[in-house]
Amino acid sequence: MDKYDIKDSKLAEGGRRRIDWAEREMPVLRLIRERFAKERPLAGMRISACLHVTAETANLMKTLQAGGADVVLTASNPLSTQDDVAASLVNHDEIPVFAIKGEDNVTYYRHIHAALDHKPHMTMDDGADLVGTLHKERRELLANMVGGTEETTTGVIRLRAMAADGALEFPVIAVNDAMTKHFFDNRYGTGQSTIDGIVRATNILLAGKTFVVAGYGWCGRGLASRARGMGANVIVTEVDPLPALEAVMDGFRVMPMEEAARIGDIFCTVTGDLNVLDKQHFEVMKDGAILSNSGHFNVEINIPALEAMSEEKSLVRPFVEQYVLRDGRRLHLLGEGRLINLAAAEGHPASVMDMSFANQALAAEYMARNAKNLQRKVYGVPEEIDREIARLKLQAMGVTIDTLTAEQVRYLNSWEEGT
Repeated sequence: MDKYDIKDSKLAEGGRRRIDWAEREMPVLRLIRERFAKERPLAGMRISACLHVTAETANLMKTLQAGGADVVLTASNPLSTQDDVAASLVNHDEIPVFAIKGEDNVTYYRHIHAALDHKPHMTMDDGADLVGTLHKERRELLANMVGGTEETTTGVIRLRAMAADGALEFPVIAVNDAMTKHFFDNRYGTGQSTIDGIVRATNILLAGKTFVVAGYGWCGRGLASRARGMGANVIVTEVDPLPALEAVMDGFRVMPMEEAARIGDIFCTVTGDLNVLDKQHFEVMKDGAILSNSGHFNVEINIPALEAMSEEKSLVRPFVEQYVLRDGRRLHLLGEGRLINLAAAEGHPASVMDMSFANQALAAEYMARNAKNLQRKVYGVPEEIDREIARLKLQAMGVTIDTLTAEQVRYLNSWEEGT
């Protein structure tokens, strides 16, 4: 535990091949890594990262390392680790990793503490578990802290709550809120990878099924559109009238979950809140209904309530637990209610994470250079970083765009001319 804790070092060669394959689809991060290697903007910085331990994350860790950072990585979800990738980072890149796929909660938090034993200057979180543990249990380390970054909606919500309470002790950049992250990661990435996880776990045909999406934020939009593209009849549930109206105008049926629960075949929660699927919903669901979650934590489905209602529980396929209720109906929970796109599949495609992790790398550089001028609150990604990442992505895709003429610039900055 002093140096690393992984499943098996012998898996390293397979992990390196997986990392190299992902790197081919991450041209923006590759360009950033090349610059980092020359400029070393993170020299002297100790970074503790709590992220999904995947091939894409490995390329981010190597980029931070190229920039001069001393990096340690732990998992942000007990089921999201790719064990061969963890082994490769340890063996080939000398990056300490504390993560084993399927680890229990005790091990998960022991690994969080191991990452904090690194005495970081900066945290890089996906769900704010690292920051939360640092503030609640490891406050002696706060004096070292320069700042942090946060990858996901759930984590940003938690951090903003901390800042509102005056509890946040250092500035954090909400990488999640960058437009290049929203567009690629939440909408395109979550949409495709969640469908991938559900299909891999169940091998069911989506066409003709009634697919219920709980939440119509960026992730919900992507998931609903992909499910419809596979031929499913999509229902959206919401608590906010604005995204609910948008879902209606996008052509989806919108109704309360208590109504959707009666007719849905497949359910997927993407809200960031707890008990979105609850006892009253399980009581009216069809026999054979499939329950899944693509929000960060496994609280969106009330699993304790489901277990209390059940007479029998069994693993009928990998990542598929069958709960037999007292009336004989069977409900199927995927991936223990955890992120189904990472529990049963491989998460987002590398080209998607290229954008997210480019934001992470440049946000870390920005934090290292500007933390002294920042307050103890949550900041958005600076617009110039967002636009630079979009520019690099277009460049990598071979796409060119127009530029404003001097006359157009003058017109947009003037007020004299009217109709």
